[in-house]
Amino acid sequence: MSDQTPNGGNLINFIATTVEAMRDQMATKGDIARLEAQITAARGDIEQVHLRLDSIDKTLRARLDQMEGEIARLRSVVYLLVKDRPELLRLLGQPPTSSETHP
Repeated sequence: MSDQTPNGGNLINFIATTVEAMRDQMATKGDIARLEAQITAARGDIEQVHLRLDSIDKTLRARLDQMEGEIARLRSVVYLLVKDRPELLRLLGQPPTSSETHP
């Protein structure tokens, strides 16, 4: 029986040490509450970024639409200018096609 006491004592010490280590590693209710608050704050930050990106996207789309309209008007003007003088296409870096040259 004397042989079982040290082993039993070691087992109890091992269990006590293991339980204390587990207790140190487990989160308390306060830890969980703080973590939930941090998660909520992070979600709010992500939502703010999402809203800002949507705003930037809408602004860029409006500006691109405006630029596309202006480019279309410029193309119309260039077409009217070079309609009778296709050699002006060289100014734009494009050689006139055979159908655009005067005989």
